[in-house]
Parts: sequence; structure tokens; C-alpha cells
Amino acid sequence: MSLTSNSIENDPRDGQGGGTATIEREETRQVIEPGDSERFAHYVRKEKIMESAITGEPVIALCGKVWVPGRDPQKFPVCPDCKKIYEGFTGDES
Repeated sequence: MSLTSNSIENDPRDGQGGGTATIEREETRQVIEPGDSERFAHYVRKEKIMESAITGEPVIALCGKVWVPGRDPQKFPVCPDCKKIYEGFTGDES
């Protein structure tokens, strides 16, 4: 059995059909900024973080660090000093 170009569907030689499609995908990257390896997630009262987000005023962590929060704390390990102080308040040693 012999096939002609007309008998093959979407044959690029016949000038019809075919084409290209673009597939879009969302790329998610964690941006690591200089000094991130030296940073920690600190313990601060939730209402103080909300207030800082609105006013831009700095907050004070349990360990004494003063800064304006702006990064995702999930990206960093917990500050060992903050953790020790917090555990002293709660009696939690986990």
C-alpha cells in the first residue's frame, strides 16, 4: 500500500495544519541575598511584626536584635538565642 502526502494528516509538506505551540510554566526560585547564610529567623511578638509592616518601624527580637522585617523567616534557621530565651519563658525544651 502506498501513501501519498494527502493521505497523511498534518503532513508538513502539504502547507496545511501543523504549527507551533508555546507552553508557559511558572518558575519559582528562592532568591538568596548576600549575607543570608548568616541570618536567622528571630522571635518577635506577632502584633509588633504587623505594626512594623504598616509603619516601617523596626522591631526588637527576644535576643535584642533590632531590624525592620522584610524577608521570609521560613528561609532561615531559628536564632539560637531567641529560642533559648523563649524556652525559658515557656519551659519547653523541645
